[in-house]
Amino acid sequence: MPFFSVVIPLYNKERFIESTLRSVLAQTFGDFEILVIDNGSTDGSAEKAKTIIDSRVRYFSKPNDGVSAARNFGIVHAASDFISFLDADDYWYPEFLQTMRDNIAQFPDQSVFAAAIEIETPKTVIPAVYSIEKKETQVVNYFAASQKETIICTSCAAFHKSVFESAGVFDTTMSNSEDIDLWMRMGLEFPVVFSNKILARYVYDPRSLSRNQNTRVDFSKFSEAEKTNPVLKKFLDLNRFSLAVKSKLNGDYDSFLKFYSAIDQNNLSPKKKMVLTLPPFALRIAIGLREQLVRYGLASSVFK
Repeated sequence: MPFFSVVIPLYNKERFIESTLRSVLAQTFGDFEILVIDNGSTDGSAEKAKTIIDSRVRYFSKPNDGVSAARNFGIVHAASDFISFLDADDYWYPEFLQTMRDNIAQFPDQSVFAAAIEIETPKTVIPAVYSIEKKETQVVNYFAASQKETIICTSCAAFHKSVFESAGVFDTTMSNSEDIDLWMRMGLEFPVVFSNKILARYVYDPRSLSRNQNTRVDFSKFSEAEKTNPVLKKFLDLNRFSLAVKSKLNGDYDSFLKFYSAIDQNNLSPKKKMVLTLPPFALRIAIGLREQLVRYGLASSVFK
């Protein structure tokens, strides 16, 4: 049995999948299997992936029913006790799996492991910024550590299989933020062993973010927990702020009021409170300027 199972959902990533696969095969720790799950690609992604010949690579093909279903398929078919995910347009640096393996050995009682990422924009590459002290490796609370960027990135983490048995898998009914939803469920049960070493690169496209204005995110499953968990409450309010901004940009004032009314204003900075009062035309200008800052590496997020 390999030590790691690496799950790569694949949908129309013909330009990227080869370099993504090679980044796994170049790992300094080689005891792994790769599960490439072609999720109904309509380009040459599957053919490109199959040009990589290695006994550790297993290929699957299934109808397109969303990235969450593909990841869940990988969880079910994984042979290893530890599972990592890698999106088909991201890639790892060579020490990723070795670092995860070392941290698993150092913290044998823990089940969730993550590392820092860097973000590739159209103009530059920037390190993600986290809301924790910069230490080489530490055990942290997910919500406290993720108030700027989430410390669990889908393409830069490793999970013991038992985590999914306890916290559940990706919610296939969600078309947006399904990864954060799972990390939150994990965060209620498990601390995170976080390495501050940058071990993966996430390819960021501001255009896709601008198009993705889905605000159908439901935090109701956490409504009872946030009443007694102030760190969770602040984490949710910061996400509600982002969703309220998107709702106003969409002209969806019902959703804006839903998110806005649920926020404890004490959890927002004066700047964020001011942003929520801006009319849509002013928000569009502000978001446009923010996107330009992200492109040039002067900011790491548009809506936070």
